[in-house]
Amino acid sequence: MTSTPPHQSILDKPFVLDLFAGPGGLDVAGHRLGIPSLGIEWDRSACLTRYAAGLDTLHADVSVVRRESFESLPPEVNVLAGGPPCQTYSVAGRGAGRKALEEVKGYIKRLVAGASDTEIDEELEKLSDPRTALVLEPLRYAIQATRSPNRGHRPYDVIVLEQVPAVRALWESYAEVLQEVGLPDGTKYRVVVDVLGTETYGVPQTRSRAVLIARREGLGEPSLPAPTHRAYEAKGWNHRNGGIVAPATQPTLYDTDVPEPRQRPTEVDGLEHWKSMGDALAEPVGTHPGRRTPFLVRSNYGSSGHPGRRGVRTDRQPATTVTGRISRFVVFEPAGDHHPHVVCEGPRFSMNEAGMLQSFPPDYPWSGTARAQQVGNAVPPLFGAHILSAALGLSAPTPETMRKPWVPATEEQRAKLRSHGCGSADDCTARCPRPE
Repeated sequence: MTSTPPHQSILDKPFVLDLFAGPGGLDVAGHRLGIPSLGIEWDRSACLTRYAAGLDTLHADVSVVRRESFESLPPEVNVLAGGPPCQTYSVAGRGAGRKALEEVKGYIKRLVAGASDTEIDEELEKLSDPRTALVLEPLRYAIQATRSPNRGHRPYDVIVLEQVPAVRALWESYAEVLQEVGLPDGTKYRVVVDVLGTETYGVPQTRSRAVLIARREGLGEPSLPAPTHRAYEAKGWNHRNGGIVAPATQPTLYDTDVPEPRQRPTEVDGLEHWKSMGDALAEPVGTHPGRRTPFLVRSNYGSSGHPGRRGVRTDRQPATTVTGRISRFVVFEPAGDHHPHVVCEGPRFSMNEAGMLQSFPPDYPWSGTARAQQVGNAVPPLFGAHILSAALGLSAPTPETMRKPWVPATEEQRAKLRSHGCGSADDCTARCPRPE
């Protein structure tokens, strides 16, 4: 499940601590790059997926680990990564986090100034949505590392964070304090922040993410990953490719003179063409039989706040943002060979296919319940591999990095991982978070 990167990392032995690790998007990226990781995840089903995938996991609350068992974490961890829950900041959510942006920025400044954890916690409990405060956890982990006897008070060398675009303002606040003020022990970082589109890194999906990459001073200037693929322009497709604009009407397949993906120029201005759903799903790989093309996909919401991405797309376009609603996407196929432009409803995306649209490897062992939500919440592994590579100075991965089918863990391996993550080889224990 791993491969050795061709260039040496800026760190001798990178080891990632992945906060809010989900079903394993960033950890899969690390495995493909040959980088070990430990993920902390609250959700039971996401942990079951991680155990089945063979990923080292703690089934725990990130905040509780920081407060009560930080000293039990591996001292060799030198890369801190995380994507705190985004519901309160997302354009799809109610916006509690967006309303609290300025307040949270104030907590960032107070934390690096050495404010009392007890005092901060008491105030955070008063926020209208407690998940809003979780965006502070990576900073609190970075500070805790400098206070940890088990680590020798050694700070993390690299910090990698990603979130919905609305959180860019908070990442910029992170950057300001990490560069200009530093952690309470005086450690400073060089930081870059921007909003990136996943399709520009070969993910067959349009998804925008606010990314922060920080390197401890002395480890070189950080940079964001250079795009490898062209950005998808929804407006051009909506106007040029017949019959895909009005989801309220019966969809029709696109014109037959639209070039097939294999006929497209492979590079324009040094960048490859963006990857389409057909690029990801048409060919058989692993147990995936290959999906019949052409097809149309109809969703009932927009993508990343761009109304132009709402509605229907064809297999020659990237998917809209994959969320927990991916199982509701309606797929249309040709009704028959004699009527190529008449469509009927076909099979919806399987979880394997949904994962592949997120750039997860084929045959990734989705487990537990709410699998569509797990898929939608995850970091796209190919995107994560680009971010980790840029953060650590490695060469950029290729989409083929994720195309090799994933080999699930054996029962013995799962039992061992669960014993470590939950405290029992076959069940959760009292130390695991309660569902409520």
